[in-house]
Amino acid sequence: MSELRLETLTMPAAPIGPESPHPQFSGPPNANSPSREKVHADVPLVATRYLGYGGRPTALPYKLQDDLSRERAPRAFQVAVLENDKLRATFLLEAGGRLWSLVHKASGRELLHRNPVYQPGYLGIRWAWFSGGVEWNFCWPGHTPLTCEPLFAARTSLADGTPVLRMYEYERVRGIAYQLDCWLPDGSDVLLVRVAIRNPDDRTVPVYWWSNMAVPEIPGMRVLAPAESKFRFAYESGCMELHPHPLRNGVDSSIPQNIPTGNDDFYYVPDNRQPWIAAPGPDGRGLFQASSGGLRGRKMFVWGQLPSSHFWQEFLNTAGHPYIEIQAGIERTQASCRPLPGGECFEWVEAYGMIETDTRISHGSCWSAAWKHADALIARQAAEEKLEAILNETRPMSLAAPERLLHRGGGWGALELRRRARSGERPFCGPALPFPADTLGPQQAPWLALLERGALPVPPVTEDPLSYQIQEQWQNLLEASVAAKTGDNWFAQLELGIMHLAAGRRAEACAAWEASLRHADNPWAQRNLGQFAVQGKDWAAAQTHYRAALAARPDDWRMVIELARVLLAANDPAACLALIQGAPAAVRARRRVQLTLVEAALALDQLELAEPILRDETLLADAQEGDSWVSSLWFTFKAKSLARETKTTVTPELLARVRKEFPPPRHLDYRMS
Repeated sequence: MSELRLETLTMPAAPIGPESPHPQFSGPPNANSPSREKVHADVPLVATRYLGYGGRPTALPYKLQDDLSRERAPRAFQVAVLENDKLRATFLLEAGGRLWSLVHKASGRELLHRNPVYQPGYLGIRWAWFSGGVEWNFCWPGHTPLTCEPLFAARTSLADGTPVLRMYEYERVRGIAYQLDCWLPDGSDVLLVRVAIRNPDDRTVPVYWWSNMAVPEIPGMRVLAPAESKFRFAYESGCMELHPHPLRNGVDSSIPQNIPTGNDDFYYVPDNRQPWIAAPGPDGRGLFQASSGGLRGRKMFVWGQLPSSHFWQEFLNTAGHPYIEIQAGIERTQASCRPLPGGECFEWVEAYGMIETDTRISHGSCWSAAWKHADALIARQAAEEKLEAILNETRPMSLAAPERLLHRGGGWGALELRRRARSGERPFCGPALPFPADTLGPQQAPWLALLERGALPVPPVTEDPLSYQIQEQWQNLLEASVAAKTGDNWFAQLELGIMHLAAGRRAEACAAWEASLRHADNPWAQRNLGQFAVQGKDWAAAQTHYRAALAARPDDWRMVIELARVLLAANDPAACLALIQGAPAAVRARRRVQLTLVEAALALDQLELAEPILRDETLLADAQEGDSWVSSLWFTFKAKSLARETKTTVTPELLARVRKEFPPPRHLDYRMS
């Protein structure tokens, strides 16, 4: 009998601290975005037609979840469990609705990489991201901004009474909702996930979707897909090429353990083949995922086999739990979104289950025979025509109101429904997706006041801004409030500047923040103007703004780090050192602050100050994937130490020798190559 129930799942978890009150000015570039002029002529148009479309330079209006930790303690997560006689699926409702576990009951096999810990790291759009399970990536290229956020969950049913778990949320950048309906029919060997993204407006919306499946990296496993070629990005050159698969330089790249460094392979699945991907282990068993035709892209990501690759796996998990990711998306690569015209819908069905192959074929030397063998097995459980039929048959269910709410997400959907109702616009969703008014909370309160009373409340200048908005309709309301004078104040101008920043209107943002300062000196506008000065490499102006901001908020560790970077860029390591040494103890204790102090100390040849910090094995909780900054500190320290011992100077030759002969200690090496 198919069952849906709520449970709690307790595991060691590292907390995410308070969100940053400071807007992000620019994020890291998308590693999977090649330069259009460097796309090779043999790459088909279907892989490049929307290249670069829909990307965003910042996380706005979302705040960064940048206060990361490695101090784990037991935490009880609320989860939804779907179970039949064949499979048991567990979803983390408080963390993006992630499919955390999929157990094949007869064999007792966990088909996913189920991380033994919840350890956020700096890999997502808003920094915080954690590994394991199946992540539902909606919005724009990168890990979804909602990956560490609660989703709404509700119970509904198929016509035959099979329980359905519905998960959904309103996304603030695209201004639309996304919906996942998940169920396990009685006797089914596969978990079914029906995804729907509906655009209720007349405008075209860029849409991005990838289902990212983490699976254990087992010696002897092989990743299969119905493709004879793949798209590859050369990260350093920005080139995009089409390569035969699986042989690359004489090595079989369908075997993850053959790939030495971090790597993305995007498979070119022809339109006449069902899209699927599978990862059978040396015994022929493993996860497969197949879909209807709306989800055609497929990808394999591996961390690689370098010492730093293994370190990153342990950094996000614990020792002894290596994994790779197999992924599925609506485009052929992760270099773009797809346009969703007004009034239309993207929808598809995904199937997750266990494949059992004959390893003589699936792991044999003939690649075509291997994937065709798997293709035939998958067709028995989840043929494309069957999934297309399920997609059509369940459309009425997907549009109908759920039976009851099981879990609550954020209040932004309720606020947007309120705004649309007040302005006479159509709702962004139908009865299938309830967003109760009682989910409105402190983050929405200022905007509710603007909507209903015509002005944003004015907080104390040292109080963290509760939230930001960038939507055009909210900007219109705010500008009308400011024009009426009743709403013209430092906080309204600060928020207008954020809206201009998100839209790329630099001059207007500067003008708004300068107006904010004329109303009242406040650290938020000072910091933001300091960031613009940094982008213009006006180090003197940046220092002036940052010091004014820090005078009001001396405990703001984020601004201490940003000002320290300004001082180092201005070639004033002594001032950087003084800034950090004069900061409050809680700020000085942060690992990134300590390592920034090391950089200043090395510039001043104060090796005795730098050495104990470098020897300290405390990990950098907010290290970025592939970050070479920390390892460069080690190389500089070793080169300066050797030069001091031999009474010489640091030369390029000495640095090259150090890089070869003195690898960084493991706790300082976050590189991926």
